[in-house]
Amino acid sequence: MKPFLIFLMLFACLLPGHAQDVKTLLNKVRARIDRVNDYVAEGQMKTDVVFIKAPLGKVKVYFKKPNRFKLKKDGGISVLPKGGVSVNMSTIVNTTDVTAISAGETTISGSKLKVIKLLPLIDDSDIVLSTLYIDADKHLVRKAVTTTKENGTYEVELTYGQYAEYGLPDKVVFSFNTKEYKIPKGITLEFEDGDNPTDREKLKNKKGRVELTYSRYSINQGLSDTFFK
Repeated sequence: MKPFLIFLMLFACLLPGHAQDVKTLLNKVRARIDRVNDYVAEGQMKTDVVFIKAPLGKVKVYFKKPNRFKLKKDGGISVLPKGGVSVNMSTIVNTTDVTAISAGETTISGSKLKVIKLLPLIDDSDIVLSTLYIDADKHLVRKAVTTTKENGTYEVELTYGQYAEYGLPDKVVFSFNTKEYKIPKGITLEFEDGDNPTDREKLKNKKGRVELTYSRYSINQGLSDTFFK
C-alpha cells in the first residue's frame, strides 16, 4: 500500500470521534439507497469521446440488489468506465470493506458538501481510492472520484430530482481519461484522415465524457435474476 494511504489510515485511527461521524453519515446515505431493491430506468445517453463516433441514443438501465446491473443502448456499444457504470452507490459507500476518512468540506455549484475518502481493505480490489462529495443534509452523493488499477481515474457527477428520496439521480455524468481507459472490444477508433500518429496520441490524452439523462424509473417491481444472464 502506498505511504500516503497508510498515513491517512493511521491519522483516522487517532480521530475516533470523526471516524464515527463519517460512518454515521455513510450509513444514512446507504439507508436511502437501500430502499431500492431493483429498478428499470429509461433515458438517453450522450457520448463525447473525441475518437469514437457515438450518436445520442436511448438507453434502458436495469439494476437488482446487491450489484446486478445491465445497460441496453439503441444503436451500438456504450462507452463507460468499467465499474463506473452503475449509478447505484451502495457498493461504493459500503462501510464494511473500506476505511472511511473525513477530508473536510468543499462547495460545488453552491452546495456545501462533506468530503470522505474510502480506502479498500481488500488487497485484490481494483479500486485504489474513492473520494465522495456528500450532501450531508439530504444524504446524497453529489460526486465521486475513483482511482482504479485497470482504468485509471474517473469522475461521476450526479444530479437529483423527483427520485432523490431513493438516492437515484436524474442525470449522471462520467468523465475519464481516454488514454488510461481500456476501449471495449468491438469499438473501432475513428480519426480524421489527415491525423498523424502524434496527433492521435494527443487526442487519446483528452477527457472522455458520457452523460446519462433519465426520464423515468420503475422502482421495486421485482426483476428476476435470470434477466441478467
